[in-house]
Amino acid sequence: MASALSTSPTTFTSSPRLANPSPLHSLPSIHLRLSLPIPPIRGLTLSLSSRRPPQKWLLSAVPESLEAEPEAVVEEEMKPSKISIPKGEEVFAVVMVGGRQYIVFPGRFIYTQRLKGADESDKIILNKVLLVGTKKETYIGKPVVENAAVHAVVEEQGLNKKVIVYKYKKRKNYRRNIGHRQPNTRIRITGITGYQDYLASTLPA
Repeated sequence: MASALSTSPTTFTSSPRLANPSPLHSLPSIHLRLSLPIPPIRGLTLSLSSRRPPQKWLLSAVPESLEAEPEAVVEEEMKPSKISIPKGEEVFAVVMVGGRQYIVFPGRFIYTQRLKGADESDKIILNKVLLVGTKKETYIGKPVVENAAVHAVVEEQGLNKKVIVYKYKKRKNYRRNIGHRQPNTRIRITGITGYQDYLASTLPA
């Protein structure tokens, strides 16, 4: 073993001898050559070779200074996209439909209670306008803004999400699980007109 640590390469020869030699057990002599340079350096080379089959394995260590740096992955920053404001939103209104108040803008849609007798693609006019506002003026109704009207188009007659109604009475073996979907109507606002002749309200100075 002391000779294996010297600078000169050492050769080991193994010749197996069997009691009953046969073609399956007859093996040729194998020569193993191990080269370990002394003193050790940062780059270490290990070579292993044999006569049959003629193959060679090479293991090398590359110094840290020569290792290639990994490529940096640059992710593009997600820039906030500009929100496109549809035209006609300079004015808004508050209307009453079915006892409820809705704030509406031209170009947008709202869900209201079911409008009886209205089919899809029908044009409707909402006359109960409580307030109309612009960038410069505000028209407050008493109780409604006279001659003001909100024009809309019926887009869909649908149903709201299901609501579970559960009834229970103790000691009576009474259980009721009922589902309900309230009908609704989706309308799209097309315009707000007729408010220009009404007296605009101003805040006291």
